[in-house]
Amino acid sequence: MREIKKIVIHCTATPEGRHHDVADITRWHLKRGFNTIGYHFLIHLDGTIERGRSIKKSGAHTSGHNRNSIGVCYVGGMTRDMKKAKDTRTPEQKDSLIKLIQELIYKYSKDMTVHGHNEFANKACPSFDVKSEYKTL
Repeated sequence: MREIKKIVIHCTATPEGRHHDVADITRWHLKRGFNTIGYHFLIHLDGTIERGRSIKKSGAHTSGHNRNSIGVCYVGGMTRDMKKAKDTRTPEQKDSLIKLIQELIYKYSKDMTVHGHNEFANKACPSFDVKSEYKTL
């Protein structure tokens, strides 16, 4: 098993309220030249957690940080008109993100750190401040 040191949170950068699933994102990532979805987990609007890429494999979600991280993505992150980044997480998504992060920390390392994609790339993703929101996890 690979050494996992961090969790990186992403958004799909899609309009608020629009459903997408792993199959959709896999298609998008295949068009970009990936061999499958780049994220390990996807959080649906209703809070359902869908598995993506195998946790045993390095992700394809954060350049320079894939080897030792887990990529978690929530559906949304943009206004309905796609003009601005926005924290569109539903209460169910927020609950599922916390639950998943806690489970991953418990399973892999109590010293694991949690980051937003925007900490490693010049992007708004995941459209909220991960460090302040999850500082107590």
